Amino acid sequence: MEQSDTQGGSNRGRGAGLNPAGRFEPIEIEPDPEETAGDPSPTTRFYEDSSRSIITTNDSPDIPFSASLNPYRGCEHGCAYCLSGDTPVLLADGSTRELQDLRVGEGIYGTTRDGYYRRYTRTSVLAHWSTIKRAYRLTLEDGTQLIASGDHRFLTERGWKYVTGSGHGDGQRPHLTSNNSLMGVGSFARPPEKDYDYRRGYLCGIIRGDGHLASYKYERAGRAHGNQHQSRLALSDEEALTRASRYLLDFEVPTHDFLFQKATTTGKEMRGIRASALASVELVKETIAWPDDYCGAWSKGFLAGIFDAEGSYRNGVLRIFNTDTEIIERVLRRLGSLGFETVTEERAGSRTEPLKSIRVRGGLGEHLRFFHLVDPTIGRKRDISGQAVKNGADLRVASIEPVGTMRMYDITTGTGDFIANGVVSHNCYARPTHEYLGLSAGLDFESKVMAKRDAPTLLRRKLSSKSWEPKTLAMSGVTDPYQPVERRLRITRGCLEVLAEARNPVAVVTKNHLVTRDVDLLAELAHYDAVSVAISLTTLDPELKRVLEPRTSPPKRRLAAVELLAEAGVPVGVMTAPIIPAVNDHKLPDLLRAAADAGAQFAAHTVVRLPGAVAPLFEDWLERNLPDRKEKVLNRLRSMRGGRLNDPRFGSRMQGEDIFAEGIHQLFAISRRRAGIPEGRAPLSTAHFRRPDEPGTQARLFD
Repeated sequence: MEQSDTQGGSNRGRGAGLNPAGRFEPIEIEPDPEETAGDPSPTTRFYEDSSRSIITTNDSPDIPFSASLNPYRGCEHGCAYCLSGDTPVLLADGSTRELQDLRVGEGIYGTTRDGYYRRYTRTSVLAHWSTIKRAYRLTLEDGTQLIASGDHRFLTERGWKYVTGSGHGDGQRPHLTSNNSLMGVGSFARPPEKDYDYRRGYLCGIIRGDGHLASYKYERAGRAHGNQHQSRLALSDEEALTRASRYLLDFEVPTHDFLFQKATTTGKEMRGIRASALASVELVKETIAWPDDYCGAWSKGFLAGIFDAEGSYRNGVLRIFNTDTEIIERVLRRLGSLGFETVTEERAGSRTEPLKSIRVRGGLGEHLRFFHLVDPTIGRKRDISGQAVKNGADLRVASIEPVGTMRMYDITTGTGDFIANGVVSHNCYARPTHEYLGLSAGLDFESKVMAKRDAPTLLRRKLSSKSWEPKTLAMSGVTDPYQPVERRLRITRGCLEVLAEARNPVAVVTKNHLVTRDVDLLAELAHYDAVSVAISLTTLDPELKRVLEPRTSPPKRRLAAVELLAEAGVPVGVMTAPIIPAVNDHKLPDLLRAAADAGAQFAAHTVVRLPGAVAPLFEDWLERNLPDRKEKVLNRLRSMRGGRLNDPRFGSRMQGEDIFAEGIHQLFAISRRRAGIPEGRAPLSTAHFRRPDEPGTQARLFD
């Protein structure tokens, strides 16, 4: 950007004296009339995007690619998942909560990739919603069960997979089979009911583990005696003190809070609770007495209390310490009664009595079972961050069976996933991305375009890296790679040259005939089964195209592009997207017949989406261009999306969920079959990939 003049006090009241060049530098380019004849041509400004990344990744279950190549941000064209609510989700403090009860902002666990492994990490809930969908019961070999929609995805040893799908046709997508094993620890244990026996057990464990309970007798001048009675518990963790104080009050023992020890350079502040009346101390002694009969609730409470007092969890190792042999023996027996395997170790040290340690075996799965089954309250002692996601249980898919239609829930998280009943579960497009830059999703998106002129260099560097694993790149995941400015800048062509050199597969989507300029590179990639091109075809009416997709190639030119690419041996199809009810949905048979005549080898469709700021823009577009149909279109969209113009939920946001949406999907399927267009498309191949810097890649011969 231009520097400002600092002379003459023009910047008085401002902290900065200069306006140095920013991240986005203006690019002066004259408009090219070839693709814009007869269409409005508002002034467009182009900016140099100097960001140092070129490939964007995503885990969205609604998008059929995981990585995209985006030479441009903004576009001159100006085109206007779920689980049962009672599914337990792993919270950031190591406890669980039902999915339906989660709230936006709440801390939970997700995963991130770190080298070879995915590792557990804390994240937060960004969005939460529900929907009515067809549900399936997923049962694993260890007995874990989840109820999920067919569109929900889980992490397997072979990557993310949908609950249901097919190997071919419209439902073609990676889906769960009996050969798959889910990633995680298996079903979570149900938390204990904190009844009378549990509370007694908890107080027994925490007070015997870390409390002080005593009476002192001594003479006091002028009085019969000076006896003192004391029940005291001091800890550095507020959660345990609060629970113990509340439970003591349930047994009619009121306590007082006090500062036990100030914080030091080597230790935290410790607070305590105490009771000093004889009756209170006697009640505490009675409450924490060893029971004659150990019921399950008491055992769980006791283990929770002793762990809060004397337990630790570090580096994936769960231990309970004590010097009292009787306490150690009782802990071992209670753990054994709940099915835990243990190892007892002894540390001599300088103590008069050796410190004994009970270590719970079985890895993360058993440690989480301990936390959930007995429910200690100190959150820092239940931190699993950094531990690798592994299969400790038999999580092979045993069965998937339909269970009818029901209300289901989903969330969006910071990591893109969450832990649902012990397995890694996936959580739940172009214009709103401009808002991330501080620009408008309206005219700014059309008239302020960011261009990555060094995209080919960045792409070469990425593909040359030893860490790059060849995969299909979508070009582009956000905006058209062949918008008019590409004729001058040739950024997309530069990227295709690198991709052809590396033989890395790419799936191109465009509305423009300009794609035929690069038929030589596309044919080269096709020789290695490394390319597909989808031409967007929303209407055959030039007038509707003019108002629906201004500054794009006319329908005849798009069909000509399909024909030319097909003749050159490039796998090419059409994207009848977006489908707008009461505007172009009834034209699907004509669109697909014309595409088939031109040589289209596949076809796909989506229903129009109106995320964020796009909804008011679309309403304004209807008012200006199709006022007689405005209310009909909006009412259809609201019907398809549960009464709203936009549905942000994965699984339904691209398709809709009512009789009108189902009618569109059925019309598309019937029209595709009648046109003779095959179902699905062949997957692209990474078999011939070679890094661009390897010897011999410059020649790019068809060998």
